[in-house]
Amino acid sequence: MAALDVVIVATAMPTMRDKLHTGLSQMEWTINAYNLVFAVLLLTGAALGDRFGRRRMYTVGLVLFAATSAAAALSTTAGELIAARAAQGIGGAVLVPLTLTLISDAFPVEKRGAAIGVWGGVTGLGVAAGPVLGGVIVQEMTWQWIFWFNVPVALAVAAASSVLLTESRGPRPQLDFPGLALAGVAMFALTWAPVRAPEAGWASAEVVGSLVGGAVLAVGFVVWERRARYPMLPLEYFRNRAFTTGNVVNFFLTVSLIGSLFFITQLFQNGLGYSPMQAGARILVWMAMPMVVSPIAGALADKVGNKPFMVLGMLMQGSGAAWLASVATPTVSYWTLVGPLVVSGMGISMCFPAVANAVTGSVPPEDAGIAAGVNVALRELGGVFGVAILGAVFAAHGGYGSASTFVDGFKPAMWVAALVPMGGAVAAAFAPGKAAGKGSAGVGRAAPELIGQAS
Repeated sequence: MAALDVVIVATAMPTMRDKLHTGLSQMEWTINAYNLVFAVLLLTGAALGDRFGRRRMYTVGLVLFAATSAAAALSTTAGELIAARAAQGIGGAVLVPLTLTLISDAFPVEKRGAAIGVWGGVTGLGVAAGPVLGGVIVQEMTWQWIFWFNVPVALAVAAASSVLLTESRGPRPQLDFPGLALAGVAMFALTWAPVRAPEAGWASAEVVGSLVGGAVLAVGFVVWERRARYPMLPLEYFRNRAFTTGNVVNFFLTVSLIGSLFFITQLFQNGLGYSPMQAGARILVWMAMPMVVSPIAGALADKVGNKPFMVLGMLMQGSGAAWLASVATPTVSYWTLVGPLVVSGMGISMCFPAVANAVTGSVPPEDAGIAAGVNVALRELGGVFGVAILGAVFAAHGGYGSASTFVDGFKPAMWVAALVPMGGAVAAAFAPGKAAGKGSAGVGRAAPELIGQAS
C-alpha cells in the first residue's frame, strides 16, 4: 500500500493538476511534501516502535495513514492536498520501517532471508501495480480513488495486526530526544537540497547551504550519540561490515532505481507515445521482477549469504540501465526494451532482500527496529537524490519539447543510472561472507550492556 501510493500519485498528477486548477510546480509538492516528512521521521517512527511497542505503533501508523488518505481524497484545493500528503508522510514513516522490524522479529535467523524476500516481492508488487492501477483510475474513475483505496486496506490491516501480531520492544527505556531532533533536522536539510535543486539550481545558496547544514547536523548527531546514555543509534554498529556495506549498497541501489523509474515511466509516455495505462502495462516486465525473484533470492541468501546477491544484483542493475541507454531512440520498439528491463529488474530483486537481511541481521534482535529505520531512511534519501541527479543530467542534455529531445536527455541520464550501481558493487564486495556475517556477535555484545543499563 505504501509503495503503491507514491507511484500512483505520480501517475495521476496531470489529472489532479487539471481538476484542482493549479500549476505543475504546486502539484509536484503533493509528492515532495510526502517524501520530505516521510524521510525526516523514519528514524523517529522506528524509535517510537521500540519505545512504545512495535505492534501498537504499527497499528497507529496504519490508522493515521487511512485518516490522512481520506483527507487527501476530500481535498478541494492544492493546498489542502499538500497538507494531507504531508500528514500522510507521518503515518508512512511510522508503519513502513516497522514492517521490516516485525518480520525480522517473527522469524529465526535461518528463515529470515526468505521472509524478507517475500517482503521485497510485495514491495515490488506495489511499485509494479502503481502505473497500471493509476492509469485505470485516471481513465475510468475520479482521481480521489487513488486515496480512497487506502482507507479500507489500512483499517483492515490495522484490525488484523492488533489481533494477530505479537508485541515487542527495543532495549531502551527512554527516547533519545536530542538524537531524534538532530537526525530529523539533518534528514530534512539533506532531503530539501535535492528537492529544491531543479528549481533553485545546485550551485544556489539555498541548496549548497542545505547540504552543508545537513552534513554539519549529521556530524552533530554522531557526536551526541557517542555520549548519549541511551543512543537511538549505537555507533558501534557501523563497525560491523554487514551493517555498513548493506546500508551503502542500499543507498546506491535506490539512487539508480528511483531515478530510473522516474524517467523510464516518462520514456514510454513522452518518448514513445503510450497512454498512462499502456505505459504501466509495459513497465510490468521490469517492476514485476521482485514478485518472482526476491522470494527466491531471499531463501537462497539464507543458504549462501547476502554478499553474492548484493554484488550480482548491483552489476545487473547497472548493466540493464547501460543496455537501456544504448538502445533508446524515439522509434525503438517495445520488444527491444524488454531485455534490459528484465536484467535490471532481476538485479534489484536480488538486492532488495539481501540488503534488508544484511542490515537487520547484523544487529541484536531487539535493535532490528532502529536498523530497519536506518535502512529505509537511506533508501528514501537515495531515491530523492536519484531523481534530482538524473533530473539535472536530463535537463542539461534534453527536454520535453519532442520525443527526440526527450531521448536526448534520457540517454545520458540512464548512463549515470548505470554508473551509480558500480559504486554499490564495490561496497558489496567488502561485505562479509556467510560465515562472517551470520552472527551479529560483533555487535551483539553491546546488547547486554544496554539491557543492563535499562534495568
